[in-house]
Amino acid sequence: MLKKLKAIDLFCGAGGSSYGAQNAGFDIMAGFDNWKPAIKTYCTNFPRAKAFEADIRKLSPQQLKYELGDIDLVLASPECTNHSRAKGAGERSEESRETAFEVIRFAKYFRPMWLVIENVIDMQSWDRHEELLNQLWRLGYFVREVTLNAKDFGVPQSRERLFILCSLSGEANEPAPKPCSKITIRSVIDTSGKFSMSPLRKKGRAEKTILSAERAIAVLGDHTPFLLVYYGSARNGRGGWQSIDEPLRTITTLDRFAYITPGPEGHLMRMLQPEELKLAMGFGPDFKLSDVAGLSRRERIKLMGNGVCPPVMEAIVRSLTSQ
Repeated sequence: MLKKLKAIDLFCGAGGSSYGAQNAGFDIMAGFDNWKPAIKTYCTNFPRAKAFEADIRKLSPQQLKYELGDIDLVLASPECTNHSRAKGAGERSEESRETAFEVIRFAKYFRPMWLVIENVIDMQSWDRHEELLNQLWRLGYFVREVTLNAKDFGVPQSRERLFILCSLSGEANEPAPKPCSKITIRSVIDTSGKFSMSPLRKKGRAEKTILSAERAIAVLGDHTPFLLVYYGSARNGRGGWQSIDEPLRTITTLDRFAYITPGPEGHLMRMLQPEELKLAMGFGPDFKLSDVAGLSRRERIKLMGNGVCPPVMEAIVRSLTSQ
């Protein structure tokens, strides 16, 4: 009988990477995060894994190796906010960006056959990025950087991310996109009436919201539902809306998508719900988000916006382990 491969997840968040690796056949042994809502969600969905709510810089990989045993795969999504251009002109925290080097510290003790580091593409412009890669090479890993878009892997969302694939076997192939048509956000929007809606043109509605909706209606007509997209869409020349017959634009940590649909007395509106965002990230219905006690709506949205799309990680892990 073949030995079951084992993985740990550094900076695990809600557990998107773990969920993907689990779907690829791995036993998830532990997750690490310093944010309580993330650890609560992780514990709910991976009850057999050990969960560490702690600053990873204060943990001893040597002690953890003794506690967890041999590990075949280390997954890591170091803090990304201070890499992302979405932060704008705000001051960058070098201390936060340097958490990426914790992967090196864990790799030295655990010596996993494979490592996968996920982050925003902007990480490549960090002045210590090459140093990080060189340290991985010096540890004996073959290192390959790839940029993958979740919409190419059966996820109803356009989400580009950087993945650093590392292998002690001497090769790290890029996973092939799914040979299928793109899945649209229409597929995960709940139209059952479960969620209440309010009139688009109600008193007090922001003028910018109305203008964005009117731009969409001018293109689509009065009888077609669509999404409003807040935070930057209009500035990007997209008019602040998108069709529901294409993948969702990138989910962020903010509540940015409103569903607009025609009604008998005018258009109705509501924000997309965390459960819909969960499906738009590529999690299955079995993944528990709304069932995690004590989490606010804002925290659930942040967990998804900070997450990794499981189908992308599943494809990466399958590609690495098939060599």
